Amino acid sequence: MKIVDNFLNIRQSIPSDVKIVAVSKLKPLEDILCLYNNTGHRIFGESRAQELVVKNENINIEDIQWHFIGNFQTNKVKQILPIITLTHSVSNVRLLNTINKVASNNNFKAKCLLQFHIAEEETKQGFDIDEVLKLFDKDFFAKYPNVDIEGVMGMATFTDDEIAIAKEFKLLRSYFDRLKNEFFSDRDSFAEISMGMSNDYKIAIAEGSTMVRIGSSIFGERN
Repeated sequence: MKIVDNFLNIRQSIPSDVKIVAVSKLKPLEDILCLYNNTGHRIFGESRAQELVVKNENINIEDIQWHFIGNFQTNKVKQILPIITLTHSVSNVRLLNTINKVASNNNFKAKCLLQFHIAEEETKQGFDIDEVLKLFDKDFFAKYPNVDIEGVMGMATFTDDEIAIAKEFKLLRSYFDRLKNEFFSDRDSFAEISMGMSNDYKIAIAEGSTMVRIGSSIFGERN
């Protein structure tokens, strides 16, 4: 089974403490179940709210972990937040407010990563560091009691320039270190750096990634 072989080759080639998010968007349920049943892998990444809802209803496996990695629209939060294990793409204050409200209304804590804009491409979303430093004032944790910020996420520029990619990943790592030292030093849950995809995950791991989002290198190219 090629999907299984692809996954195992990647898993064996990277450090054991680096988590793999198998990006299953636009892939059929059969591919997800193939990986789940044959490797024990549990973490899958989706980026479309309605697709995630349908897959979750049809798979209905208790220990599967859905990570939402796409642009998260505020009008979709209520629909999918309760089924997500981790949201990678909290990219603005409005979304953070909505997530906290929905989680509060449903009596749970939403695990999230702050998405930073580190790429040269303007189309990429995310906070800038100054915006986040202002956000983390002395009342932040009181304002957002139903949000658990577990780390940071970023997407590098789509380029063949590996030096430029490494520089952007290094920048995200520096943002993580600064936030950890200034605001999360006593919070062990703030531990994740989600960076690296099929084309650049090796560079990301070298720069400190704890979580890579890999789709095509596992499941093959999307139609």
